[in-house]
Amino acid sequence: MLFDQFIHLLPGEGIKIVLVLFLGFLIGLEREERKASDSHYSFGGVRTFPLIALIGYTIALLANQQLLPEILGLLIVGGFLMLSYWHKVSTRQAEEMPGVTSELSGLVTYLVGPLVFHGYFWIATTLTVASLLLLELKEGLEGLTKRIEAHEILTFTKFLLLTAVILPVLPNQDFGRFSINPFTTWLVVVAVSTVSYGSYLLLQVTKDSGILLSAILGGIYSSTATTVALAKRSARESQPHLFAGATLLASSFMYLRLIILMGIFNWNLMRLLVWPFFILALAAAAMGFFWSRRPDGSVEKLHRQYKHENPLELRAAFFFAGIFLVILVITRLAISYMGNRGAYVLGVVIGFADIDPFILSMTQAVNKTTALAVGAGAVLLAVASNNMAKGIYAYSFGDRRAGTQSLIMLALLALAGLLPLLWL
Repeated sequence: MLFDQFIHLLPGEGIKIVLVLFLGFLIGLEREERKASDSHYSFGGVRTFPLIALIGYTIALLANQQLLPEILGLLIVGGFLMLSYWHKVSTRQAEEMPGVTSELSGLVTYLVGPLVFHGYFWIATTLTVASLLLLELKEGLEGLTKRIEAHEILTFTKFLLLTAVILPVLPNQDFGRFSINPFTTWLVVVAVSTVSYGSYLLLQVTKDSGILLSAILGGIYSSTATTVALAKRSARESQPHLFAGATLLASSFMYLRLIILMGIFNWNLMRLLVWPFFILALAAAAMGFFWSRRPDGSVEKLHRQYKHENPLELRAAFFFAGIFLVILVITRLAISYMGNRGAYVLGVVIGFADIDPFILSMTQAVNKTTALAVGAGAVLLAVASNNMAKGIYAYSFGDRRAGTQSLIMLALLALAGLLPLLWL
């Protein structure tokens, strides 16, 4: 290859210098663009930033693998950048507080030189690209502060606490008679919280969405809570077909949530149930959408009113962990004393509450204390029972027509969900 031969002819340090100049020039070009649109003094441009990168490279070359000269060079360049910022502040009005972005970009540009010299080409390039993105997306990033409420930042911080702080320090081994694994237990909490939080964020973004989109996202978040909310809303409206169809839509997307959760914790169980669940989800979604489009007396477009709770509240996370452990113990006791029948009976009973802890406990029991077919059967029974329970909730809390339609369709979905038992 002619290009490869050309590369071999060039000295290694020459290639590095070209890369340093190119990366420094990219940052300088972006700053030059900003400088042209700013009437005040602004540091650096297409010449200054490549020179800073070359200074960093040269110091690293002369330092002969010693870190101290490179650090001293960074301090000296930082001192010049501080003088630049002081001059910028002194030439502005008191109420005009200038930014420090250009000066910090200079520090990043200096670091590109030593990184390239030491052979960290990917890191140097990534650092440059990330800097350019942060610089170019100034308006969009600063606009996030207007679109994201303060408590949502706290919410994401809690998510990081659940995943990056608590989870890694928990022991990943079984304890006691019931083989309680603290790491797996908290991983269950993290998985459920992640799926719910993704849906919660979409719900926050689509605050003014219609009933159908809210039902879909609510079904991923919690189909039971969404069913109750839709039922209560239907009692105040005169659109029974819309609310009955939306209720069925919420339950259809529950199946997708369960596929994701089973896939995380027990691949074999997910593989056995993925097609029945996917077909049920598709059929229920199609039927729900079709039913919601049937004409009602009112043609007014309705928007969501129900506000879902933040799924990352620490109290809720610890409560879910406790419920999961209790159901895990009960499941293993039921299987120990009642055999397969215990798993089936428990699935039917648990279906009238929150089925996530039970299904996730079955992902832990399968291939340990329970056969795969038995675990799948228990999951199918729990989901069918849950659909039946939601039909009863819809009938109890909602408008009589909407509640009756929801109960019939969810009962049919529950019966259809039992069909896979015939070939397990």
